[in-house]
Amino acid sequence: PQNPCVKLSTSLGDFIVELYDQHAPKTCKNFLELTRRGYYNGTTFHRVIADFMIQGGDPTATGRGGESIFGGPFEDEISSALKHTGAGILSMANSGPNTNRSQFFITLAPTAWLD
Repeated sequence: PQNPCVKLSTSLGDFIVELYDQHAPKTCKNFLELTRRGYYNGTTFHRVIADFMIQGGDPTATGRGGESIFGGPFEDEISSALKHTGAGILSMANSGPNTNRSQFFITLAPTAWLD
C-alpha cells in the first residue's frame, strides 16, 4: 500500500510530505487530521536553525502552543525503520518524552543523533 501524503502550503511555496503510518500510526493520524481541519493554515515556521531544521505547527508561534486531536499529548512512536538520513525528514517536535501535540520539524541536513 502507498503511504499517505500531505501537501503543505507556505509563503515560499508548496511541498509534499510522505507519512509512514505503518510505523507511526497515531502520529500520522494526528498530522493528517490537523491538516484536514486546516489547523496549520496561516502558521509560521517559528524556529529555523540553519543546517539543522525548521519547526512549525504552533498556532501561537511561540514554540509553546498547539494541541493534538487526542485532547492532550500523546506518546512517542519511535521506529528503528525510520531514520533522519537527510534533508526533508518530517518528525514531531515536543518538549520531552511522550509530549507530542501539533508541532513538527523538517530536517535541513542529516541528523542521525535524533534517531
